[in-house]
Amino acid sequence: MPRIQRALISVTDKSGIEVLARGLAEFGVEILSTGGTAAALGRAGLTIREVSDFTGFPEMLDGRVKTLHPKIHGGILGIRTRPEHAQAMEKHGISPIDMVVVNLYAFEKTIAKEGCTLEDAIENIDIGGPTLLRASAKNYPFVTVVTDPADYSLILNEMRSSEGSVSLETNFRLAKKVFQLTSAYDAAITDYLKSAELD
Repeated sequence: MPRIQRALISVTDKSGIEVLARGLAEFGVEILSTGGTAAALGRAGLTIREVSDFTGFPEMLDGRVKTLHPKIHGGILGIRTRPEHAQAMEKHGISPIDMVVVNLYAFEKTIAKEGCTLEDAIENIDIGGPTLLRASAKNYPFVTVVTDPADYSLILNEMRSSEGSVSLETNFRLAKKVFQLTSAYDAAITDYLKSAELD
């Protein structure tokens, strides 16, 4: 597998993220980030590139639109070994994104809070996160997708033993975890909405 050169990091659960980002920086990985994650990594002294700078398009609509952009999803979904994909990416200035580190808005924690309204619940339905995760998992031969902080050390250890790359076997295992997560996430939303009433 090729070396990881560019990673997108956008997490709700920031436990361990500084350690992971520092480990990636040791390999010269360019780190793209958004909002609160970018701020946290910046405060830790890490060099990051804001997604809005990468795409040339600002975050907008109260943060609802951050990563939903062709330069992000093209960079994730492009099949590196397919010449027509490589040509299209070059034509449109799309750089590959080799790693995506994302975890989701805490929907179940939100609806468990006393007094949670339907509006609160709806605002905590993650759109960009599942989209990033599913796109990355679909293209697992070329993208390492990480959603569980428990996997951060495994990823860094593997990169250290392989000069900055992650194996296809690990990518496939991580991709399967993504679909388990997004399935459970959608099920939680569905279960909530079955009994929800308009405020």
